[in-house]
Amino acid sequence: MPGKNLTRDEAIARAALVSVDHYDVALDLTTSEKTFRSTTTVTFSSPEPGTSTFIDLIAESVQSITLNGEQLDPATHFDGVRIQLPELAGQNELTIDATALYMNTGEGLHRFVDPVDDEVYLYSQFEVADCRRMFAVFEQPDLKATYAFTVTAPSHWEVVSNSPTPEPTPVRDGVATWAFEATPRMSCYITALVAGPYAVVRDEVETRKGTVPLGIFCRKSMLQHLDADNIFDCTKRGFAFFENEFDSEYPFAKYDQLFTPEYNMGAMENAGAVTINEIYVFRAKVTEAIIERRALTILHELAHMWFGNLVTMKWWNDLWLNESFAEWASTTCQAEATQWETAWTTFGTSEKAWAYRQDQLSSTHPIVAPIRDLEDVEVNFDGITYAKGASVLKQLVAYVGREPFVAGLRAYFAKHAWGNTTLSDLLDELAATSGRDLDTWSKLWLETAGVNTLRPEVEVDDQGVVTSARIVQTYAEGYETLRPHRLAVGLYAVQGDALVRTDRLELDVDGESTDIPELVGRAQPDLLLVNDDDLAYAKIRLDERSLATALAHPRGFQDSLPRALVLGAAWDMTRDAETPGRAFVDLVLASLPGETDSTLLRTLLGQLQTTVAMYLAPEHRDESLARTVAALKELATRAEPGSDAQLQLVTAYAAMLTSAEDAAYARALLEGTEVLEGLAIDTEMRWTLLTSMAAAGAASEEEIRAERERDNTSTGREREARALAARPSAEAKAAAWAAGVESDELPNSVLDATSLGFGRAVDPSVLQPYVEKYHAMLLDVWEKRTHAIAEGIVQQFYPAALASRELLEATQAWLDAHREAPAALVRLVSENRDSIARALRAQERDAAGQQG
Repeated sequence: MPGKNLTRDEAIARAALVSVDHYDVALDLTTSEKTFRSTTTVTFSSPEPGTSTFIDLIAESVQSITLNGEQLDPATHFDGVRIQLPELAGQNELTIDATALYMNTGEGLHRFVDPVDDEVYLYSQFEVADCRRMFAVFEQPDLKATYAFTVTAPSHWEVVSNSPTPEPTPVRDGVATWAFEATPRMSCYITALVAGPYAVVRDEVETRKGTVPLGIFCRKSMLQHLDADNIFDCTKRGFAFFENEFDSEYPFAKYDQLFTPEYNMGAMENAGAVTINEIYVFRAKVTEAIIERRALTILHELAHMWFGNLVTMKWWNDLWLNESFAEWASTTCQAEATQWETAWTTFGTSEKAWAYRQDQLSSTHPIVAPIRDLEDVEVNFDGITYAKGASVLKQLVAYVGREPFVAGLRAYFAKHAWGNTTLSDLLDELAATSGRDLDTWSKLWLETAGVNTLRPEVEVDDQGVVTSARIVQTYAEGYETLRPHRLAVGLYAVQGDALVRTDRLELDVDGESTDIPELVGRAQPDLLLVNDDDLAYAKIRLDERSLATALAHPRGFQDSLPRALVLGAAWDMTRDAETPGRAFVDLVLASLPGETDSTLLRTLLGQLQTTVAMYLAPEHRDESLARTVAALKELATRAEPGSDAQLQLVTAYAAMLTSAEDAAYARALLEGTEVLEGLAIDTEMRWTLLTSMAAAGAASEEEIRAERERDNTSTGREREARALAARPSAEAKAAAWAAGVESDELPNSVLDATSLGFGRAVDPSVLQPYVEKYHAMLLDVWEKRTHAIAEGIVQQFYPAALASRELLEATQAWLDAHREAPAALVRLVSENRDSIARALRAQERDAAGQQG
């Protein structure tokens, strides 16, 4: 409904009419299993007495509305999403008594029942605009206020909010009330409530403001897996680093981190009460890449206590001021204050790849995105807002200098603490400390979209001496912007089996062509690497000699970063249909042996899987798949026992196997008749192997159900759903579609698992009936489901495995026929179309072969 989708214009108009002072929110969580009572009293002022406005609330019903002592009829003033407030006074007091709904979608106040012990766990998730599902609120980031929560709940629960948890007051047998002190002045979307019989481990950290209590919470059934010491260590390192870097004390009274089930995202920066996806409580062996990612997530959310919570964007077009800066700050902290000293290598391998991919979709947008309404925001938590923004900030640090950059940040926090800002507020401080005019820089980097490509052009004489060298910069059609880049060029020589850097040139690249005079008169290097050390945000290409050298020495680089850059260039060339997919498969398979960088290995295996499934010509696919699966199996058997590589290679092998022979090998590993030394057949590996067997048609429904009985947890429930949906029969796909798309009964995490299984198809033709069904359901799903659920369905039930001309044409036909559909839905469908169009171009290139 229109009133649910707050527009920027409405927010600006309301902010001119309302200044909010304080919220008292009383919640009774003991009323029923489906609803809770929510009573909100808000005090606010208006500079224009007599005017009218509205407050946001999504609730099952409203029992009473009292404005300045006058009763307003809920039947005429509440439409399900907004409450109209007529005839405001200069000073106002509004009380709303409502019945609100628990959610199973990961939005609002989410309710979860642990199948292990039948205990109830609640957590809130309010970004972008879902605190209105828990209490009545002026739902926009610039209407800051203080908040005091009073919560009635079972007395054996832990109840956590933004302020320190008070001692509970008994109400009746088994029920108590917690009355929290008021928060500092902050935005509504970072308020929080987490409640249930959570297990807790406590510690404290010494900060500039004194001792700050720390807490780590998880479900009781997960406590045995919680490595609290590691989490506390990372957190404390972050506190010390950020307080020093920002010259600003931690803003809140305590810091809790709560690992919550059925979570849609990685984490959320609620002030002093960060919620984190429970996948980061490791119940089985995980890769080093995931452990490193958890550390980054912890630091990212801690950085938000300053970026976003202490100083907040005025409207969501400056969302990047939160996310890009938290991404830059957390990676910087990780590289400089933790064991993850190569965090920027991981960033380049993983996060930047995400940014490049997002920046080449038709939906790409400037870092400072035009945000018209809430739906625009909700689809903007993407690779541009996070990874491209952080990449560009890294470039800005190089442009203005680290010391002036940090000085600008310190001035920014000091000047705008507890307030709301826009981009210009930050750039003003950075310009003042650096002496640089940042207007042009901002226009080129923050206010335009698209990624440039940098390509070396080298000419040599008959002796192999360089006579001219330049870097040519190009742009994609429709994104005609050339940008300035500060970057390094690495010169590498073949020495035995190694590629050794013999020189490094750092220079500014700008315009269509930039000469490299330092190369003229030298012998042509065996390999010339543009953007060595990964300083710039740009796609790179290799000249002909350098590409031949890289292909001849796939394991030649001694360090993972240049190897990742060259492999990234090869991946881009494959995606851009400049080289055949089979050539990339060959390069990756030759590069995998001995790879120890966990994130690079994870990235390569994912790219390998995508290439084989979507970027190879259909006539080449079966042979390449069989060869790839055989190679992965061989590499897994030869990997160091118990190593990260062994775990990743077995997992990748299982994800791609199709034959009865390979399914039999997976079964042998599962049942223990075949043993890979060092490979733990733990809970997760059992599901990995069983799901691969199910996808190959070699595991029955009964076996999957039995494994669920063995793993009677919420995660086991999700894994069961994925395995059942992965089976290759038409009946299994139909059941998955009915459960995920046609029914609204599944909680968010089980729905996600179901969609993952649905999309896994050894024979993609089993998904053919869903080309029509998918496009037919889009408008209905978008209208009836919450945003998080609808977005997941639109993205994950798309039958992308078909990667066919028919699918592309059907999606384009839908877009052509629905130009007036909601913009956020159109964007998601367009991104699906883009992925298929790219796949078809790559398939055509692969069919053409090496000579094209």
